[in-house]
Amino acid sequence: MPNLTIGPKVRANLHLHDRKLKQLEERATAIREDIIDMLVEAGSGHSAGPLGMADIFTALYFHVMVHDPKHSLWKDRDRFILSNGHICPVQYTTLAHAGYFPKKELMTLRKLGSRLQGHPERLKLPGVENTAGPLGDGSSQAVGLAYAALLDRSPWRVYCVMSDGELAAGITWEAMLFAGRNKLYNCTFIIDRNNIQIDGTTEEIMPLEPLAAKFEAFNINVIRCAGNSIRDFVTAIERAHGVSEKPSVILADTIPGYGVEYMEYDFRWHGMPPKAGEESILAIDQIRTLGGRIKSEHE
Repeated sequence: MPNLTIGPKVRANLHLHDRKLKQLEERATAIREDIIDMLVEAGSGHSAGPLGMADIFTALYFHVMVHDPKHSLWKDRDRFILSNGHICPVQYTTLAHAGYFPKKELMTLRKLGSRLQGHPERLKLPGVENTAGPLGDGSSQAVGLAYAALLDRSPWRVYCVMSDGELAAGITWEAMLFAGRNKLYNCTFIIDRNNIQIDGTTEEIMPLEPLAAKFEAFNINVIRCAGNSIRDFVTAIERAHGVSEKPSVILADTIPGYGVEYMEYDFRWHGMPPKAGEESILAIDQIRTLGGRIKSEHE
């Protein structure tokens, strides 16, 4: 079940027991399987980013964030901002698993009249906090929300997921200037550091390193973690919550296409879905062992 709190705000204890970790890992696997199914049904969409970020979305919605699917506009909910809206298949799937809308609706992805368009649209779907499209905009949306929360002395936090490729957009760094200057400790940026974008690797197209030093120069706390380790990511969130004078950026090193061996690290899967038939069947089979990283129940 999601991390829910109704009434007076109580910040969740993020300590992760082994049993809960296993449940989260199983949930992330199920989310990856649904991502493949919906992409195949749609015949278009992005594969690498959604698969790579499934662990982080699972941890946020089922362990970290305070929210309530039955009261999606509850005023004290944590706010989640997706800046790189093209990875919305993982957001939609996670929201469905959390109970915001029926799972069967996932099969309407990118279809005419569907609430699940190629980029999420605020107010179209319960649980979607922002309309995403132009890369970089999510960071400014997030700092605006976080600043408003501090002005109102509200207890909720803001989590903003961003791609590493969109860090080439200047609006990102304007938002970081604002966040650092106003000490938005209630705002956590999570960078999907998968090192790819649609035309190749980030370091070939627009080099980002030394990335941590750049954020630190903006008076931002920087934490690095293994983005495909739920335990490591939750530890990073705990560290971010422990900082009271600065916003935090979590540089989450992820593997694009994680769990599907033929997609992993290959930038060509950034914006391409698997084909129905042998390709998608193989993808689902590989996801169940995370590309051979875990043993199958039948072995």
